[in-house]
Amino acid sequence: MDERVLTIQDISCVGQCSITVALPVISACGIETAILPSSVLSNHTAGFSAWTFRDLTDDMPLILDRWLKESVTFSAFYTGYVSKAQIPHIRQIMEKTARPGALRIIDPVMADNGKLYPGFDDDFPSHMRTLCDGADVILPNLTEAAFLLGKPYVGSGYDRAYIENLVAELHGLGAKNVVLTGVSFEEGKLGVACFDGKKTDYYFTPRLPVSMHGTGDAYASSFVGALLRGKSVLESASIAADFVVESIKKTQGDTDHWYGVKFEKAIPYLVNRLGFTS
Repeated sequence: MDERVLTIQDISCVGQCSITVALPVISACGIETAILPSSVLSNHTAGFSAWTFRDLTDDMPLILDRWLKESVTFSAFYTGYVSKAQIPHIRQIMEKTARPGALRIIDPVMADNGKLYPGFDDDFPSHMRTLCDGADVILPNLTEAAFLLGKPYVGSGYDRAYIENLVAELHGLGAKNVVLTGVSFEEGKLGVACFDGKKTDYYFTPRLPVSMHGTGDAYASSFVGALLRGKSVLESASIAADFVVESIKKTQGDTDHWYGVKFEKAIPYLVNRLGFTS
């Protein structure tokens, strides 16, 4: 039976993020990709003046019931932007539709630059911890790591000992592997720290002098695609980092394209890195 991943996160109809990134990127990796929208927005919330929002929490148990009647199952789950009320539904979906050995990849989307995203209450990290418990991989950034652990955010000036203590504590939440993004020990380099419970491995790319929306979703989606193509956690983390850099390079210089990265133009690079043509 072929791999089938279910991604659970929002749909922003305009703006390259969440499902509008996950579906094409993972599909391009040769993996059947099913979706469960957590909400529908007219556009994402960064840079636009306003947006519409429709919550789809009430649909989740109805969709699960239909899937159970149709014997729908998944070999992997990948979650992104979800609400507190949806987490119990998501855990139930994972439990009831998982194939034997199904992977759980959790991107604990909730914060960046030292702050929770608008709409998340102070107790949201405690609920996200329950989703991380039992995950095969979690993909927090430095801010999300701090909130998950109830620690002060440290965005710079840290050393390897700090990062390695951080990933060890994150591992203690119950995840098998931790991929901590946004790690930097020197100017001009940005990377990830991967911890499997025994050792920490790093991978760094050049830090490009720009900040663009949607790079986290491009990273997580390409990580999932690579992992399900049989790459190791470190290989997947490295491929995903390079894919994001390539996506940013394809977008630089286009001032009209401020709302995301042109990841579509970098997909041939990703497919080539994964070593398959069909």
